[in-house]
Amino acid sequence: MMTTNPSALTRGQAEVKNTFRGKETFDENDIEELKYLKLVIKETFRLHPPLPLLIPRECMEEVDTNGYTIPFKTKVMVNVWSIGRDTKYWNDVESFKPERFEPNSVDFVGNNFELLPFGSGTRMCPAMSFGLANVYFPLAQLLYHFDWKLPTEINSNELDLIESAGVTCSRKSTLYLIATPYIPCEE
Repeated sequence: MMTTNPSALTRGQAEVKNTFRGKETFDENDIEELKYLKLVIKETFRLHPPLPLLIPRECMEEVDTNGYTIPFKTKVMVNVWSIGRDTKYWNDVESFKPERFEPNSVDFVGNNFELLPFGSGTRMCPAMSFGLANVYFPLAQLLYHFDWKLPTEINSNELDLIESAGVTCSRKSTLYLIATPYIPCEE
């Protein structure tokens, strides 16, 4: 997503490189300082939740909502992908704008129903912490140790971001980027 918004890539990379300036490496505890990177992750989860349709739930009683009656024991699935693009909660829904979360306390830990990439409540994804650790740290490492750009024949607003069909969310087409190693000790 950062490649579709070059200013987000520049700002995220600058934050990582400035925070860890002169270090050859850093660990998981250090990434707590990366405020903008957390905004990037939130915005990415808004647009591309890991599970676009949450695991079905069963109604514990008959419920009337928005003119519909949902019978007792009906299986209900939450369309998280659609919630992330709901104009009732989000402006300019198709644009990747991490800054939308700066003045906003919305988080994805299940307390805000407009952002539910890991579900909510007692049946929230038990692997959320593990999943986040496998997103924050590697992304910070990639932004710190490499400079990234698209091949010259590809423009950032021409990227194909269509997702493949399936239970989990992944890109349908391959993304090609040019990585140039960044040597922190040379600054």
